[in-house]
Amino acid sequence: MNKIKHITCIVLLLLMALPVSVFASDGSKLNTSQIVVGHIKDSYEWHVTDIGKQHVIINLPIIVKSSTGWHVFSSSLFAEEADAKGYRHGPYNLAIATTGDHTGKIVELRGGQEIVPFDISITKTVAVLFIDAIILLLCILIPARWYRHHKASDPAPGGFTGFVEMLVSYVEENIVKPGVGEGYEKYSPYLMTCFFFILTCNLMGVVPFPPGGGNVTGNIAVTFFLALCTFIITQFSGTKHYWKDIFWPDVPKALKVFPLIPLIEFVGIFTKPFALMIRLFANMMAGHAIALSLTCIIFVVAAIGGATFYGMTALSVLMSIFMMCLELLVCFIQAMVFTMLSSIFIGLARVKSEE
Repeated sequence: MNKIKHITCIVLLLLMALPVSVFASDGSKLNTSQIVVGHIKDSYEWHVTDIGKQHVIINLPIIVKSSTGWHVFSSSLFAEEADAKGYRHGPYNLAIATTGDHTGKIVELRGGQEIVPFDISITKTVAVLFIDAIILLLCILIPARWYRHHKASDPAPGGFTGFVEMLVSYVEENIVKPGVGEGYEKYSPYLMTCFFFILTCNLMGVVPFPPGGGNVTGNIAVTFFLALCTFIITQFSGTKHYWKDIFWPDVPKALKVFPLIPLIEFVGIFTKPFALMIRLFANMMAGHAIALSLTCIIFVVAAIGGATFYGMTALSVLMSIFMMCLELLVCFIQAMVFTMLSSIFIGLARVKSEE
């Protein structure tokens, strides 16, 4: 424990010196909005860090179909700086727009007009999504390998395998089983996948350097797909009593003839997955933005100099540690909430007649 305390103190001292080197290397002000937006939004290259005025970037593959056919090349072929019209020009009359309706997207420039090509490029979010999927598979297959070589009567596993077993048991007994109810076993694989996929993406999003740093669950396309899966499973799991409660509920006939209640119930079919999508997307995006904004504000105040500099530098380290701990808590809570609501929606669709 004493060695751990000494190492922690040394790391904190090094972290306190980090802001000094940042401001000493460049006298310009910190562009906080660029840092926050750059972390949240998707991009065609993966910005790692800056060393002086040199950008450290991981170039990603561009795959587009324009009017001249399919083109596959590296994002490094795009210009680093935009021209006067706001285009980062690349090959094949393609460019990345930095202004206008297609900001941040690849466009084809033909006759002074912007034509949006068919784009299936590997962006930062897609690259991080692949990495998170591989990490998730390893986290599941490694414990599965342990169970294949042991019997049920053997002592409980420890270490990483024991930790994964604890999470699986918690989700199974406290989220899936109470939410879905009888026959929950066939829904466990999907709900378990949702929980561990969201948890992995959230945790990797907190890591500030590759292979982490991607805002996967803060991308509405990802949360839309997850909510769509829950929507499809819920509707196909619906019983006769579930559909009867929607289109012919047990209410006065006047409300059935004038379909106010059935209309509200029908709209509720779509609002539930919509709420799932927005809740996960907004919470993760806002969490990342707030954490980065607070940290950047501290660095900006520290740039004043003097005693304020060192005081705010120490505060920046403490605040960063606090925000990281808070983000870790949010990562688990959001994965748990999405899984819990999905299991409840599925359970409500499987309701049976009281008779």
